[in-house]
Amino acid sequence: MLQPKRRKFVKEFRGRRRGLATRGNELAYGDFGLKALEVSWITSAQIEAARRAATHQLKKGGRVWVRIFPDKPITARPAGKRMGGGKGDISTYVAVVKPGAILFEIAGASSEVVKHAFDMASAKLPVDTRMVAREE
Repeated sequence: MLQPKRRKFVKEFRGRRRGLATRGNELAYGDFGLKALEVSWITSAQIEAARRAATHQLKKGGRVWVRIFPDKPITARPAGKRMGGGKGDISTYVAVVKPGAILFEIAGASSEVVKHAFDMASAKLPVDTRMVAREE
């Protein structure tokens, strides 16, 4: 699973999830990209599942880049724990995804294969997505 090697502060506020992606919203590496259409937290397990689904569909026919990284710690308290006692321990790490962010990029495969790979990958993600292509 993806997670940061170290952090300056262990726990983080939840924050506000609004607005559009101003960074990471254009293709940088591949010819095709999977773009998010809504706001969400994507866990490291969901990123890995989507990456494996896309890679499996390519059958060694292309290269995949993961453009998001889960660097936000999410805390949780055990079930049945009474109120109080402070903030819980870190349960997982998530990537904050805003509309317009490129999640994955693929190069070296045909458009039909990439479309099918992105369909399989987007089924593993909690956001609506759209495939975008590089304009030559």
